[in-house]
Amino acid sequence: MCSDTVIKVNNLGKCYHVYDEPSHRLFQFFHRNKKLYHEFWAVKDISFDVKAGETVGILGRNGGGKSTLLQLVCGTLNPTQGSIDTVGSIAALLELGSGMNPTFTGLENIVILSEIMGISKDHFEEILPRIIEFADIGEFINQPVKTYSSGMAVRLAFAVSVAREPNILVVDEALSVGDEAFRRKCFARIEKLRENGTTLLFVSHADSLVTQICDRALLLDGGELLQDGVPADVVRSYHRVLFSLPSKRQEIREAIKSGEFVSTVKESSKEEAQKQRHSESLELETYLDDFVSKSIVSYPVRGAEIVDPYLRNKKGKRVNQLVAFEEYEYTYKVKFTKDAAGVQFGMLIKDITGAQVGGSVIPGFNEDRLEAKTGEVFEVVFNFKCPLNPGTYFLNAGVQGLIDEDSENPYLHRLLDVVMFKVHSNGLDNGTGFVNVCPSATTKKL
Repeated sequence: MCSDTVIKVNNLGKCYHVYDEPSHRLFQFFHRNKKLYHEFWAVKDISFDVKAGETVGILGRNGGGKSTLLQLVCGTLNPTQGSIDTVGSIAALLELGSGMNPTFTGLENIVILSEIMGISKDHFEEILPRIIEFADIGEFINQPVKTYSSGMAVRLAFAVSVAREPNILVVDEALSVGDEAFRRKCFARIEKLRENGTTLLFVSHADSLVTQICDRALLLDGGELLQDGVPADVVRSYHRVLFSLPSKRQEIREAIKSGEFVSTVKESSKEEAQKQRHSESLELETYLDDFVSKSIVSYPVRGAEIVDPYLRNKKGKRVNQLVAFEEYEYTYKVKFTKDAAGVQFGMLIKDITGAQVGGSVIPGFNEDRLEAKTGEVFEVVFNFKCPLNPGTYFLNAGVQGLIDEDSENPYLHRLLDVVMFKVHSNGLDNGTGFVNVCPSATTKKL
């Protein structure tokens, strides 16, 4: 193993025996010459190296082998084949509450976990106050862990894991629970560890986070390593697998393994990778055929019909994978089947919970509305510079007008959740919430 390599995985595999009937497990014990099970490879033939100070993200669908791989690296599982070599101490935050005894108090679990991690008694007495302060669970530190919420359990486990500075930190999606303030506190601590040279290996479904902070990314699917490379490339491949039709999935997997979707960006140093993140993020701007809304609601057509709503970039290319702060157009056509007065077109952006993020109408509220005749077709275009933070969003489209003075319904046609799109980080943003307000900020020491 090279001097700067801290994790070396070679031809790694973990196989489980799956029995159709519980009794077959007992029969197998007495009939060794018969095979009463079928093999399930959680991970198979995986090889990669991780250098000191490198941050590597692992992406993949549920059941792809990500958690199994991390457990193998940490030594909590034994491999069926292959080898794993690590250098230095490892701190792991795997399954929720992993390693903690639910009947013991938080303080008692801190003692046990510290002993498992090999922390000396003198060092433990030094770091104990920091652990309690970081966990910030108050009087619950003296209560059994079984009385904790999921967020409190993670607080305690994370506080112990990062109390000392490990050579390698392994995190398996545990930070997806808990309040945002504590999650931010955790990532601040992780960033500090990275600055001090800690190697980070973590699983996350937050692909924007992988693009932002990782030097490399791995894509696992079906227990296989499909891709190891630049985060932007791996995220794009992850989306292709995630949103592919089952009938096309194997074809896409093979294309990814062959390198068909890899960009021309060459492997670079950590500093060069940071400089390239913005340009790499632009490669995420694309259209995925299978990334479509499954919650479309179409209201009755009452004199006008909205046709073909979609997003396009400034080159006129149809997209549903956007990059923050790039320019886009949301467009659709409206066919009028009746004369209408006071016509107004609208759009609305929502997040995955249905919360309204923002919208617009044309003509504006202080402008004269339009007249439309039967048979006329209008093209509606909303131009915008995407201010949204990374995440998945949905678009509505609507047209209002009067075709009957007695009607109380102003909508001639309305489509809800008609376009689904995903916003990726541009590699430079630092916003929170839905919208990045881009404040002009300065600091000075007083």
